[in-house]
Amino acid sequence: MNLLQAFYRLIRFPNLVFIACTQIAFYHGIILPTWQANPGSEYSLHYPLFGWLVLASVCIAAGGYIINDYFDLNIDRVNRPDNLVIDRIIRRRWAIVWHILFSLTGLAISYYIGFRLGNPFVGILNTVAVLLLWFYSTSFKKQLLVGNVVISLLTAWVVLILYVCESKLSLHALTDAQSAYLSTLFKMAVLYGAFAFITSLIREVVKDMEDIQGDGKYQCRTMPIVWGVEVSKIFVYIWMLVLTAAVLIFSVYALQIKWWGLSAYLVFLVLVPLVMLFPRLKKSVTTKDFALDSRFIKWIMLTGILSMLCFKWYL
Repeated sequence: MNLLQAFYRLIRFPNLVFIACTQIAFYHGIILPTWQANPGSEYSLHYPLFGWLVLASVCIAAGGYIINDYFDLNIDRVNRPDNLVIDRIIRRRWAIVWHILFSLTGLAISYYIGFRLGNPFVGILNTVAVLLLWFYSTSFKKQLLVGNVVISLLTAWVVLILYVCESKLSLHALTDAQSAYLSTLFKMAVLYGAFAFITSLIREVVKDMEDIQGDGKYQCRTMPIVWGVEVSKIFVYIWMLVLTAAVLIFSVYALQIKWWGLSAYLVFLVLVPLVMLFPRLKKSVTTKDFALDSRFIKWIMLTGILSMLCFKWYL
């Protein structure tokens, strides 16, 4: 592994692409079509401001991945010895430097966007995100459910920040068109934010099952360690049932209002893989099994998020 490959692994480059794709899909699949469907409304995130927002999100996430690996060094020596980057290829001091650079860059861009939009919450809430990533790495991830919920909220934040940017502060009363635009945007942001939260929560608990050996050695109080693997599976099944029911209901609703393409997409690319996950997880025992389950959930997250693009033809 050369230095460039190590750096890409350190910042989880594929995950950063996923974050960028999520925001781009929401922007082009929901924000722009909703604006066009409401003549007289306005949207705030014009290019290049939207591009700066994506860059800020990617930088903050990259900083979070780096600091997580920095504090997880001993645990990763047990769980993922072949994937170690820090101390093997990149020195710890440089990892901290890169964490600071990425985080500060993301925050500087966030405050710039907030200034341009007249909305200070963009910078303030992204500052909270950076702090949560730091405390997740240092303590939250070792606590029962706390770390899982924090990461799931931050995953949802990737979508929700777009609504925050659009709902800029104004002393003037909103027009009917602007109210309709923001109302639709809010519903879609909550819908996909909830999807991101639940799928992330499911994946985080499955990853805890995968990492139980190293986590147990270093006194982490993750769910599989405190409650056991079988109880953790039941917890995951419950959230999978909630998600399956929600996707099914929305698919039927889309069918009733003749959104044929969206309904077919959700059934075959989200609902069917979700149903397939139940027997897969039930049979999982080894670290390799749970690692495959985690990748499978990531696929469901990707297909679910990309369904936002379907709304381009329906909103």
